[in-house]
Amino acid sequence: MGSALRAGRRLLAYLCLTVPLMPVQAAALGLALPLRETLPRWYHGKCCRILGFRIEVRGQQSRVNPTFFVANHVSYFDITILGSLIAGSFVAKSEVAAWPLFGWLAKLQRTVFVARRGRHAGNNRDEISARLRSGGDLVLFPEGTSSDGNRVLPFKSALFAVAAGMAEDRPLCVQPVSISYTRLDDVPMGRYLRPFFAWFGDMELPGHLWHALGLGQVTVVVEFHRPVTLGEFASRKALSAHCHEVVSRGVAAALAGHGTARAGAEKKDTGR
Repeated sequence: MGSALRAGRRLLAYLCLTVPLMPVQAAALGLALPLRETLPRWYHGKCCRILGFRIEVRGQQSRVNPTFFVANHVSYFDITILGSLIAGSFVAKSEVAAWPLFGWLAKLQRTVFVARRGRHAGNNRDEISARLRSGGDLVLFPEGTSSDGNRVLPFKSALFAVAAGMAEDRPLCVQPVSISYTRLDDVPMGRYLRPFFAWFGDMELPGHLWHALGLGQVTVVVEFHRPVTLGEFASRKALSAHCHEVVSRGVAAALAGHGTARAGAEKKDTGR
């Protein structure tokens, strides 16, 4: 199948799934129906299949409620991949709310939008804490931007302060998660092919998305590392540093092809 034909078919299938479900999710949110929590994960799973992602899950996902998942950020595809595994919402920069389609979808998944300017740090922390206290799991990308997929950028520790703010109630469960784009049509991707899926720098979204949709089946390794709490560390900065180290090791191992036969690994064949 030609790349343009594949991209067109995938985009059409994606829109045919997405557009009819948007008012359904909006109604579920407005009426506070349980469907508002379950529909997004089902939807993202279907999207992974349409877009050609095969997810290999390693480790054990936290079942503690709430859990603050902390992951590296490679691409806009991360949302769909992690959303198919985690029944929660995301923390995103406030600019995302204004994006066509993706901004609407983010709002429908009850994304917590945060401003990146330092003077808003207190408000950001309060909004995230309120969502966690209500029992909702959240996914944070503490790099603050997406990378080229070959390395993990430094983590910004400011939003880890929510762990300290919630310590008076009960320790917040924080689980590091690494996400790695490893293979294309079952062939190791390598650092030169990975930017076809990683979105970073000044890349234009429409062209990047169209090219990525025209490629084959992509294997993505998602590893859930040991959950921790702030009480295990001297400060939120130490907690942030630990999460960065663990996630970096997970990405490096996945990209090197290590651990593929590890006991307990689970493959979700979502490609087509």
